[in-house]
Formats: sequence, C-alpha cells, structure tokens
Amino acid sequence: MSVGDELLDVPLPSMVAKLGIGIADAQAALDQNSLKTLGELNADDNRIEVVTSLTRTITDEGVEFKDDGVVKSELTPFQLGLMPAFYQFSEATIDVKMDIKTTTQTDTSVTVGAEAKAGWGLYSASIKTDVEHNRKFGKEVNGTSHLVTKLVPVPPPERIEPETVTIDLRTPEGEGEDDE
Repeated sequence: MSVGDELLDVPLPSMVAKLGIGIADAQAALDQNSLKTLGELNADDNRIEVVTSLTRTITDEGVEFKDDGVVKSELTPFQLGLMPAFYQFSEATIDVKMDIKTTTQTDTSVTVGAEAKAGWGLYSASIKTDVEHNRKFGKEVNGTSHLVTKLVPVPPPERIEPETVTIDLRTPEGEGEDDE
C-alpha cells in the first residue's frame, strides 16, 4: 500500500461528522442546563427578603437612616438580577498527524562449489550451488489526532431579561400646595 493510500484511509469525514454531532449534543446540554438554572433562579421558594427602599436624610450633622422609611420585599434571585450563564462553542479544530515508514530489505547470497574427479578413462565433474534468498518487508504507521474546542460565554437571550417599567406617582415638591 502506498503512502497516498495510507493517507486516504484516514477517516477524516467521519471524524469531522462526529465532532459536529458531539458539539451539537454538548451545546444542547449546556442550553438545557442554563434553562434549568433560570428556573431555579426564578422559583418562588428561592425568594430572598431584601431592602428595596429606605429613607436617608443628609444634614449638616451627617447622614441619618430612618426605620419608618424602610421597604422590604421578597424577590427571587432572578428579580435581583442574577442570570444563568450561557455558553456557545466558537471554534473547533482537528489536527491529524501521521508518520508512515515503509522499509524493504532484500538479501541474496549465492554459493558455488565445483568438484572434479579424474580416473582411467573416466572424467566426472559436479557443480554444487546453494542459493538463499530472503526478502523482508516492514511497515510502521504512527498517527496522532488532536481535538481542540473553544467554549465562550455569551450574554443571555434578550427576551429573558425582563423589561422594567417604573411608574413614579410622587408629586414634585412645591406642586399641589397653595401658594398664598
């Protein structure tokens, strides 16, 4: 098998497909976790008593807080501004490195021996031949793959953050009083 054939046998399309499916599954799990956290942050049984308003009076003598101006409310962590973290995969990289080493070794040895005999009217000769032939093939393939993904936090979807409408029914100072 040639080096080119070895490289073609790397299942790169399969690796890319599995990476994409793995990222999609991980993203779905991250999104579900964020939604679960949102539900927990907004649950009524997680309400916390907080001071939402108090009266502070600043005079020449200093700052004074009055107990009668304290307003307490029970709010969920979500109402206090805590948001679940949302993440997305921003990058995915596959590095494939392959080292292919092919060796071929051929050993051939030939031994030739001759023997001759002579006698009264007779003559004989023999040739002895030993042939050895060894052929060795070796192939060594080393491969490594390296997978890198980058996960980044993203802001929560805009529709999750509630729009806050403030209605101020206070009368500005000086209005509504008789100017006699």
